[in-house]
Amino acid sequence: MEHPRRMPRTVWMLGAVSLFTDMSSELIHAVLPIYLTAVLGLSVLTVGIIEGIAEATASISKVLSGYVSDRFARRKPLVLLGYGLAALTKPVFPLAESAFGVVAARFVDRVGKGIRGAPRDALVADVTPPELRDAAYGLRQALDTVGAFVGPLLAMLFLWLWANDLRAVLWVAVVPAFVAVALIVFGVREPAAAPAPSASGTRLHLSGARALPPVYWRLVTLAALFAMARVSEAFLVLRAQEIGLPLLWIPMVMIAMSAVYSLSAYPAGLLATRFGRSALLAASLVSLAAAHWSLAALPGSAGLWLGAGLWGLHMGLSQGGLTAAVAEVAPVTLRATAFGVFHFATGIFQLASAALAGWLWTRYGSAVAFGSGAAWALLALPMVAAWLSRPAVHRATR
Repeated sequence: MEHPRRMPRTVWMLGAVSLFTDMSSELIHAVLPIYLTAVLGLSVLTVGIIEGIAEATASISKVLSGYVSDRFARRKPLVLLGYGLAALTKPVFPLAESAFGVVAARFVDRVGKGIRGAPRDALVADVTPPELRDAAYGLRQALDTVGAFVGPLLAMLFLWLWANDLRAVLWVAVVPAFVAVALIVFGVREPAAAPAPSASGTRLHLSGARALPPVYWRLVTLAALFAMARVSEAFLVLRAQEIGLPLLWIPMVMIAMSAVYSLSAYPAGLLATRFGRSALLAASLVSLAAAHWSLAALPGSAGLWLGAGLWGLHMGLSQGGLTAAVAEVAPVTLRATAFGVFHFATGIFQLASAALAGWLWTRYGSAVAFGSGAAWALLALPMVAAWLSRPAVHRATR
């Protein structure tokens, strides 16, 4: 087992960037669904559609940025652009006077996420030895989720200090967003020898995607099933509101989920390095199905807190391993393109999942919405076994 001090400096810096960015973003997301429904009067279905479209927008951006990153053999400029756009949207949330302003800021923020995602993940692979990649992605994800529970914790603190003034709390998110941009400028370095361009000319061609191996496309299919089984985390917040949790304590739901996510992500990466990813991916689906069942079937706060914890465990067991698998099966010169297409596919299915859950919640109630997520997770479980039984895939995930 490799010691974490052998991790490249760039991996640590990108982890710190993710920490401050998620601190900013999750502070907003911890209160935004309530702001949209209670203050601006939007329905749960509308919130689900907004969240799904926002993630799909990010996914489309990832395809384009992945291609550009491979085409010009550069990662850092796109990473800086993506995080910079996200930082610029943060003041818009408290300044917006209508739902349109909030939704527009949410979309631009997700475009920034899309721009940075593929080149950032490719940069981690570029600077990390193959035997450390599972641990590297797990480490970056763990630091990311440290920010994801510190952000809601700050939201709780300032809601208490400022007497539930949601608009004032949203201003706090501006500071860590710009700290992240400064860390990119001064701390992130690209390797001296960048990968060669993947295609000639300056136009976007589909030939790069067609050149990706069959094992990669099986991985994309598997990740799409994971996305379909996992509805947006916004529904955790809405469930907390539904059971009557006081506004001050609602961000604690995201804190609980993110804490488990953070604590499990890096150990999961180390375990995958030693034992392979197969069991971890299967366990993550079982955890997700149990999370949905808890939220659907257990009454009151017991189901909420258990569901949030199991949801975080699912994320910790799955996200780093899936990302490392993409880095492993994709050709070096198509690495960012591979990440872009991968995130695009998962984003489209995330859109479908969030919209479906929002519709089911509105028409039949929250139990049916979460029950649908559990059904998708259980449906994906035998497909994981079938996918992993293929020899080429099994080698790719070891």
